[in-house]
Amino acid sequence: MSSPLPASTDTIDAAAAQWIARRDRGLSATEQDDYMAWLRADPRHAAAIARHAAVLERMMGLGAWQPELSAEPNPDLFAPPARRPWRVLAPVFALAAALVLGLFVWQSASPPAPTPQKTFLRVNERQALADGSVVELKDGSRLDMRFTSGERRVRLTGEAHFTVAKNPARPFIVEALGVEVRAVGTAFNVRVDAASVEVLVTEGKVRVDEPARLAAMSAPTPTAPAPAEPEVFLTAGQQVVVPLAASAPAPVVATVSKAQIRTALEWQTPRLQFFETPLAEAVTEFNRHNPNPLVLADSALGSVPIGGTFRVDNVEGFVRLLELTVDVRSEPRADGAVVLKRAR
Repeated sequence: MSSPLPASTDTIDAAAAQWIARRDRGLSATEQDDYMAWLRADPRHAAAIARHAAVLERMMGLGAWQPELSAEPNPDLFAPPARRPWRVLAPVFALAAALVLGLFVWQSASPPAPTPQKTFLRVNERQALADGSVVELKDGSRLDMRFTSGERRVRLTGEAHFTVAKNPARPFIVEALGVEVRAVGTAFNVRVDAASVEVLVTEGKVRVDEPARLAAMSAPTPTAPAPAEPEVFLTAGQQVVVPLAASAPAPVVATVSKAQIRTALEWQTPRLQFFETPLAEAVTEFNRHNPNPLVLADSALGSVPIGGTFRVDNVEGFVRLLELTVDVRSEPRADGAVVLKRAR
């Protein structure tokens, strides 16, 4: 009897796109186990997830792009299609485009009627846990809690920042794709990616246990050998990336700067979210949260529909994206205001 043929690249890519979509809305405990089994079944699976996730990550980075740090965003993301329409691109790119932050979208076809909304400010979900700890969840992330008298355990899908209430008798454990982050009273960020778990400590100290070490510590026989991997401890200002691949090298603890910490946590910044919103309304919303106002010199510009999600404090990035995607130019005034005009 012949062996089954290996899955084609197209089949793997389609499955990877589906897993990315599931991860975005949050994996259940059973789905997390299935996801790990699928990743380990074929090395091409992790490569496909990483490839598609990199595309999505690259596009989502536009939401935090600030012109004062780089003169231009990646031009490929704004270049008009030269050879083929977007409809023929692979499904994963459609998924990435649908989730991108800060990217304007105008469609020639009439879109479905949006749900009327006048509240554009979007903040991350914050949960006050029963023990006094506080969790801030990034969009699309999910948390499952299992508190007992001996420990406080949560299972994370996505990314979250934890501020843990001190209780030495009940350690706080974050479980993410087989990796465990153990703390007593501290503040730290955990990010679950396609092929790794990233931990960043902003206060206190945590211990990070890899899947291999956990398996060795939980061996049923008392004569089980000591865990092969050393303990990994992090203190404030340190970060570690734990790869999920079985053959990956041991993680290395790195010291990060305050600027790097700000970059890693900038997802916590409140954002303004628009969908087919008239530019005049978007300008009004930005002006609510910033001291230097935007001014529309041409009233006809106010009816131009825009869409996207933007940091409330990133007015300059919003203006630059308007200049790149709409027939608009900007002129700063001496009083700090920025005037938006039609480009001539």
